[in-house]
Amino acid sequence: MASAAEFTAVPGWGGVAMGITAIAAAVAAHRQSSPRTWLTVWLIEAFVAVAIAGATAATKAHRANAALFSGPGRKFLLSFTPPIIVGGVLTLALFHFGAFALLPAVWLLLYGTAIVTGGAFSVRVVPVMGLCLMALGGITLVAPANWGDGFMAAGFGVLQIGFGLWIAKHHGG
Repeated sequence: MASAAEFTAVPGWGGVAMGITAIAAAVAAHRQSSPRTWLTVWLIEAFVAVAIAGATAATKAHRANAALFSGPGRKFLLSFTPPIIVGGVLTLALFHFGAFALLPAVWLLLYGTAIVTGGAFSVRVVPVMGLCLMALGGITLVAPANWGDGFMAAGFGVLQIGFGLWIAKHHGG
C-alpha cells in the first residue's frame, strides 16, 4: 500500500528557498568574465539546491511521519536521478568542447525531465512544473546565448518559487 501512494515530501518551502538562491546565482554568474568561473557559480548553486532540497524534504517527511527513501520516495529518487546524471555528463562534455552557450538549455531540459519523471510518483503539480521547465529549456535553445542566465533565473528561480508556493499552500509545506 505504501508503495502505491504519492510522494508528498516534495518541499514547497524548500522550492522557494532554492528559487531564491538560483536567482542570486544567476545574478552572480552573469557577472563572471570567464566560462570556468561562470560554471563554478552554477555548480555551487547546484550543491546548495541539493542541500536545501534534501534537508527540507527530510523535514517534511519527518513531520508527516513518512519514510523518505521507501515506497514512493524511493521511486521518485530512482526516476529523478538518471536525467540529473545525464546532465552532469553532458555538462562535462559541453564544457570540454567549449559549448558553454548550450548549458542553460541542457540544464533546464534535463532538470525538467527529472521533475517530470520523478513527479510521476508525486502530487500532480510536480510534473507540470517539470513540463514548464522543459518548455523553457526548449525556448532557451533558440534564444540568444547571452540570455542563458536570465532563462535560468526564470526556470530555476521564478518557476521554482511559484510552484514551491503552490506546493506549500496545497500540500503541507
